[in-house]
Amino acid sequence: MKDVAQTAGVSLGTVSNVLNRPDIVAEATRARVLEVIDSLGYVRAEGARQLRGWASRVIAVMVLDMANPFFTALASGVEQAAREADLGVMVCTGAHDPTEAARHLSLITSHQIRGAVLASGQGVGRTVAAFRRNAVPFVVADQNAPQPAACSIGIDDVTGGHAAVRHLLERGHRSIAYVSGPDRLQQVRDRRRGALAAVSDAGLPATALRELPCTALTVSAGKDAGHRILGLSHRPTAVFCANDLLALGVMQALYEAGLRVPDDLAVVGYDDIEFAASAVVPLTSVRRPAVDMGRQAGRMLIEDTASGVHHEHAHVVLQPELVVRRSTMAVPAL
Repeated sequence: MKDVAQTAGVSLGTVSNVLNRPDIVAEATRARVLEVIDSLGYVRAEGARQLRGWASRVIAVMVLDMANPFFTALASGVEQAAREADLGVMVCTGAHDPTEAARHLSLITSHQIRGAVLASGQGVGRTVAAFRRNAVPFVVADQNAPQPAACSIGIDDVTGGHAAVRHLLERGHRSIAYVSGPDRLQQVRDRRRGALAAVSDAGLPATALRELPCTALTVSAGKDAGHRILGLSHRPTAVFCANDLLALGVMQALYEAGLRVPDDLAVVGYDDIEFAASAVVPLTSVRRPAVDMGRQAGRMLIEDTASGVHHEHAHVVLQPELVVRRSTMAVPAL
């Protein structure tokens, strides 16, 4: 910093302001200092800054599985918020595993990470307790249960499940399968609640919705569910899947068996990942705004950890949106 100040002909304080509070530095001075920084190849020694009491310039995001495009999109939203604040992001995966979650927490505390966005599924209560014990700031994402003295942001999955099955009922379907995921996940249970509510609202018995549980929210689990559907003596005319990966797996099984979507079986997914629109038969899906949720969660965390700023903890619930595509556009034969 001394070399930068000397070369640019400014004080050390001005260099510090350019790096930390650029809005208070005159534009011409800021441009001159940044040009010198670039020419000298100066980078900040973050370890030394933290030893002197500076806040870390890195936040973390802890998700269940980066192989799931939904969590990739959520992490991308957190990264956008971090970039706006000139911060970096550490991504931690496998949050469903207590051992992995403990390892991530150890890394976060040992590196004095500023805070974390937690999208850790059914283990969020355990993770929150551990972060509180270690005094690590956090924001809970993809959860609708507010945490005391912490921000949270989630999505109304009951409404989403209702919209998916209501759409199928409006298309004339009266026998629908719900391909679900692990029941320990609140999101899976909420989507079931919404689906059953739509069936009830249509004046149909709960048996009009047949559940096929899966142990994972993956394409392979969906393909297995598709084979089970093919083996049913009374095959449904439509399928609502707890996420898009399951739906894509179901469609694979149907395609291999020579069945057509939606003529033989209509399919609705959930999440509206990028692959949903580009499937061979574009998939009708309930869109969850993953990037927006991650961006809002990241901004909440950054505001919450800003030095000297009083922050009111917010509990935000985003609304899903049904996106209709070709996988449900046929009218079932009655």
